[in-house]
Amino acid sequence: MTFTLPPAPDTLEVVRERIRLRPVVEQDLAAMVAYRGDAEVCRYLPFDPQSADDIRGRIGHLFGGTSLEGEQGGVVLAVERVDDGAVIGDLVLFHLDPDAGSAEIGWVVNPAASGRGLATEAVGALIDTAFTVYGLRRVTARIDAENQRSWALAERLGMRREAHFVENAKFKGRWSDLLVCAVLAREWRARA
Repeated sequence: MTFTLPPAPDTLEVVRERIRLRPVVEQDLAAMVAYRGDAEVCRYLPFDPQSADDIRGRIGHLFGGTSLEGEQGGVVLAVERVDDGAVIGDLVLFHLDPDAGSAEIGWVVNPAASGRGLATEAVGALIDTAFTVYGLRRVTARIDAENQRSWALAERLGMRREAHFVENAKFKGRWSDLLVCAVLAREWRARA
């Protein structure tokens, strides 16, 4: 059975009670460097602390985009606080498998914004968008097993742990365990 995705939206803005998601643009770089440049933030991420040029080089081709398709397709969204417009993080929806109707999500959040449920609200909005806007059937997240905050966030949102790969890769000088979490669209709808 082949899975058919709807066309990508021309524009994308997702607003919830306290956060707004919208495609990242060049003007977001200063805010992104504030957290992506922090070694502790990058501890479990697949990159070292980043400058504006590093961010451009890694995800700049996705700035302003709304399409998952293509060899390097994906959507990178800024997380803005509704009350003051501050960019407090960014999210990505990528690695589309159109035949399976699935994609991966990832998130980076400024630690100054943590502890208030904003990351949970933002990632939940991204999962909802993956299913309602992009018509995906399944969403996954790959998380370093030592990153307890991220896997706890995934579980709060109803993502189940589907795999725990023990010492599967050398990562930043250590053997790293990888957790794979996932949720299906029908499971997400049932929670709502």
